[in-house]
Amino acid sequence: MQFGRYYEEFEVGAVYRHWPGKTVTEYDDHLFCLLTMNHHPLHLDAHYAETASQFKRNVVVGNYIYSLLLGMSVPDVSGKAIANLEVESLRHVAPTFHGDTIYGETTVLDKRESGSKPDRGVVSVETRGYNQDGTMVCVFRRKVMVPKREYAVSAAPDGIDPERPSFPEPR
Repeated sequence: MQFGRYYEEFEVGAVYRHWPGKTVTEYDDHLFCLLTMNHHPLHLDAHYAETASQFKRNVVVGNYIYSLLLGMSVPDVSGKAIANLEVESLRHVAPTFHGDTIYGETTVLDKRESGSKPDRGVVSVETRGYNQDGTMVCVFRRKVMVPKREYAVSAAPDGIDPERPSFPEPR
């Protein structure tokens, strides 16, 4: 199974659909809020959300949805990354609620070889998150530094691709 891509494997315009999706539970949302010290009642207090918000129910904290989509994209985009260089933009375009299922996809926008190190390149991508109804809930753009295959393989002591090692045959 592939985990991430080398620079050469990215094609501008390619779209990677991330699987599986994730159904967001109240527990997920509350735990993330508490771990990150975001105690806003819109996320934690059902009575407050019902009586004082336009949605009449708790809204899942946006940074959890962003983190979920970022994690979903790792096997397709940044599994071999040397570094995540920057998040250029992040927009939450619709609310997510407890019980919604989030799906993600990433489009390769651009790629360029590093100007200072010949063993790597920078890939620009846009990741979009959708709920079970197909409504886009989150979109972000980022740049990822990834190795070139030839250098990764030649740097391995035995010349075997370090990301795709061979395993002993079962007996």
